[in-house]
Amino acid sequence: MFDPVEKLKEFIRHPSVSADSKFGEGMRGAQKFVADLLGSMGFDVEVVPTELHPIILASRGSDPSWPHVVIYGHYDVQPADPLNLWTTPAFEPSIRGNRIYGRGSADNKGPLITNIAAVARLLEANPNLPLRITFLIEGEEEMGSPSFPKFLERYKDRLKAADFVYLSDTALPNEQQVVLTCGLRGLTLFDVHITGAKGDLHSGLHGGVLRNPIQALAEIIATLHTPEGKVNVPGFYDDVLDVHPWERDELKKLGGDEKAYADFLGIDTFYTTPGFSPFESSRFQPTLEFNGIGGGYQGEGTKTVIPSKAFAKISCRLVPNQQPDKIKKSVMDAIRARTPKGVKLEFVDQHKGEAYVVVPPGRSNTPKDQSPVLARAFLAADKAIAEIWGRPPIYLREGGSVPIIADIKRVTGLDSVMFGLFLPEDNLHAPNESFNLDVMKKGIETTERMLGALAAGK
Repeated sequence: MFDPVEKLKEFIRHPSVSADSKFGEGMRGAQKFVADLLGSMGFDVEVVPTELHPIILASRGSDPSWPHVVIYGHYDVQPADPLNLWTTPAFEPSIRGNRIYGRGSADNKGPLITNIAAVARLLEANPNLPLRITFLIEGEEEMGSPSFPKFLERYKDRLKAADFVYLSDTALPNEQQVVLTCGLRGLTLFDVHITGAKGDLHSGLHGGVLRNPIQALAEIIATLHTPEGKVNVPGFYDDVLDVHPWERDELKKLGGDEKAYADFLGIDTFYTTPGFSPFESSRFQPTLEFNGIGGGYQGEGTKTVIPSKAFAKISCRLVPNQQPDKIKKSVMDAIRARTPKGVKLEFVDQHKGEAYVVVPPGRSNTPKDQSPVLARAFLAADKAIAEIWGRPPIYLREGGSVPIIADIKRVTGLDSVMFGLFLPEDNLHAPNESFNLDVMKKGIETTERMLGALAAGK
């Protein structure tokens, strides 16, 4: 059995930034690392080429009477910029205390190694384990998984033979409490570009005779929310469903401390959808956010110009039953109607993903035709978590998005068991990203025990 921490170090050393072509060697290295590791465990490994970065499909077990789990993960990471804010180099793993630091340590290399190590331990103890396991590891999650839809269509019949998907790409609220995530928000993203004059102009010679694109953009985006915090777009909330009582009951178990949350964020007051707490709003409500804005001179000092162009980057997080294309059209229509004369408007479409929800067994809205293997997996996970972590999991929706989970459900019909492993303080997508090694240890034990119980028919 390999040392999981040493393997994670090796994995982090591959700078696998999918969105930047300069990191091609790092992407190839990370892909080969995962494929070789799974091959050494006795899996039949297929490296599926795509237009960008390959997808790894590795399988073991062929008896159709055995339960079949697909374990998902991704080997790509976010860019490490700004590099000067890292205490130690982003792709040179460093252990300080009970944490391992490095880009991708928590998202998703640490959790992926956790699940691979759990399977390795399980198979070492029982090489003939009556459980079919398929690892599905992609290399484009951090750039919206553009190659995944074609892959799904090509391999859908093979994947449909499974019973459920298992992944660890979601969050824990703290080191003591496990959450089994049962919902993810969808998203739709696009850029807004405003153009005025054909080029930048001297603000003294030409100021006061034309509309400034920055002013026009600011006026437009200021209309997209009400002062109370609601999204001010016709039809934006039309398809939002009521929250089931059991979901609110689960959230109460979290015992959220609003003061502590505000202190963690470094803010004085919350700005939520009216009638919803911050913990409810981030899980049960859709959003419209501005992720970037620019125009004019950005350097040191001043430059007195009227810029020719200005832009904003917009993302909407969506809840179940909202359709990304419908919401995008509604927001774009509102922006068109509110764009003043004297400037030109252009949209640049980005990626999208549908919201996803899975209902655990025994709830008021549990589907009557729910897969019995999926139900057993939830119960096995619940039992393993209670035994290893000392308390049962909480079942919550999460505010983030993993769009391919909804794609898998739509194309193959498979639902997912989402066992969160990263913490708020892990600094995902930010400098000094890290992964808690105590969480890793308990995560390995949990997945090993859960899959073992599933194989044993418990």
